[in-house]
Amino acid sequence: MDQSMRKQADAIVSASIRAVQPDEAVGRALRGQTFPGRVVLVAAGKAAWQMAKAAHDCLGSRIEAGVVVTKYGHVMGPIANFDCREAGHPVPDENSFAGTQAALELVEGLTERDTVLFLLSGGGSALFEKPLVPGPVLQDITGQLLACGADIVEINTIRKRLSAVKGGRFAQVCAPARVFAVILSDILGDPLDMIASGPACPDSTTCTQAQAIAKKYNLRLTDEARACLATETPKALTNVTTQITGSVRELCTAAANACRGLGYEPVLLTDQLCCQAKEAGSFLASILKTHHGQGKKLAFLAGGETVVQLTGHGKGGRNQELALAAATGLEGLEGVCVFSVGSDGTDGPTDAAGGYADGQTAPALRALGLEIYDVLRDNDAYHALEKTGGLIRTGPTGTNVNDVAVALLNG
Repeated sequence: MDQSMRKQADAIVSASIRAVQPDEAVGRALRGQTFPGRVVLVAAGKAAWQMAKAAHDCLGSRIEAGVVVTKYGHVMGPIANFDCREAGHPVPDENSFAGTQAALELVEGLTERDTVLFLLSGGGSALFEKPLVPGPVLQDITGQLLACGADIVEINTIRKRLSAVKGGRFAQVCAPARVFAVILSDILGDPLDMIASGPACPDSTTCTQAQAIAKKYNLRLTDEARACLATETPKALTNVTTQITGSVRELCTAAANACRGLGYEPVLLTDQLCCQAKEAGSFLASILKTHHGQGKKLAFLAGGETVVQLTGHGKGGRNQELALAAATGLEGLEGVCVFSVGSDGTDGPTDAAGGYADGQTAPALRALGLEIYDVLRDNDAYHALEKTGGLIRTGPTGTNVNDVAVALLNG
């Protein structure tokens, strides 16, 4: 491994994530707001604890009570009198259902003068859930969607119709109380109805679209699930005010600033990346090959969310797979690297935020008897990168504004 490049990669990752922490953004959204009646808080998503902490720091005892539902390992301590819970992600579990039920009980009996402060971040689709089908059925359908290569919009179009809280239905439950939603976006273009499957937003998708997605991916559905896909979601809500506090665009800007601070000229390729992870990695490596040897320090950035189609039984995540896929094209090049991270600090069902590869990664794996093609076919990027020191571990970050991939060229 090129230790100099790895050190710079780690510095860029650290600076980028620090810049998109939700604390200031949540405070900015709440500053100057007046809530005449009771205020209760519901926070859901990978950044839920950090957002709830920021809200308490801003409003203090003005918040009567709160329920926080976040991913395992993401509660960083108690917050006043809030009920902080951890649950399953990316597949919902019994703790997801129990945490959501606690939130639903919290908002019972509110009047039109009262406010539900709803703090939402990516991951809420799994963490905030009251299924309209049996839990095992929902878990099976979620697993199918994650394995087939469906993108997040397609996945959430299905999820909305299997849930009593998604697709605007949570806001309906809160009525007549006002819902003030503060949202940390993890979806390209910031579509409100897709972020965490839009619990407090009218649904723009239709039953016809949901049924077409089920057919496209040949989903195995029970009769009960098929009936849910044929039931329309709310198309209008009158009790919701929403503010978006962060997005992948801000993450890309932060990464570009960090690269510039290290002497690189940043080039933003896209903040709308949406393709197979291994294709994105191969593409970034190709860009570095084109510009290599020109004596320039360049940083090419791509923000968004890639997908992985499961063809094997290994361990990994989309960011790790992207980095490993780049390694083949980087072989033999000096002063180059590709790294990709999820801003929430977790990549797939692993303890890594993402992965790093440089010109020495492929030869190192080959010396261990591993060919990158075979590793990718088995979706086992985690173990391969672990052997080369290519895993990037940040721990839970408290934010979640999607992923950023960076290709560095040091001359």
